[in-house]
Amino acid sequence: MTPGRDPRTHQGTRRKNLVVMGGLLGLVFGMIGLSFAAVPLYNLFCQVTGFGGTTQRAEGPAGEILDRTVKVRFNADVNGALPWGFRPEIHQMEVRIGESAMMSYRAVNHSDEPIVGTATYNVTPDKAGIYFNKIQCFCFTEQRLEPGQSVDMPVYFFVDPAMADDPKLDDIQTITLSYTFFRAHGGGAAGQVTSINE
Repeated sequence: MTPGRDPRTHQGTRRKNLVVMGGLLGLVFGMIGLSFAAVPLYNLFCQVTGFGGTTQRAEGPAGEILDRTVKVRFNADVNGALPWGFRPEIHQMEVRIGESAMMSYRAVNHSDEPIVGTATYNVTPDKAGIYFNKIQCFCFTEQRLEPGQSVDMPVYFFVDPAMADDPKLDDIQTITLSYTFFRAHGGGAAGQVTSINE
């Protein structure tokens, strides 16, 4: 021990250093935990608010159908790593707000192996996302296509009548629903894959 140094001061400094080190380690582990939670929390935020054109999921039809109509356009894209063809059966339709409508996309696996794909989706303009509701959609689950297989994948949707009460959407006459298919990570587990057969 250094002559003239109080041992209580040394122990107090050591305790403070341990507290600071513990706090810093807690901060590091907290940041790691937040990084893993960021994607699910962001997805939840988008689903609740319609942010970025994220559509909503509905259990059934709206119930109320208004006279106001909107044109719904359909867009389809495929990530370059997925050897599928993917297109809408029709490119647009006009629907009354609150009216349930159904249309289909067609996908074909151009490869010689079974592939599992997953679709991301949104609508534009972004501000319409909170009012665009899907009752049934191939995008809710992963899709497995066998080599050369082609399938029709339906989308059952409606535009929420509450949109007519939102003055920020008075100018909306067209909504574009877009999908992009990607290869699913790891091919998907058997319990997570939905196979669609013609």
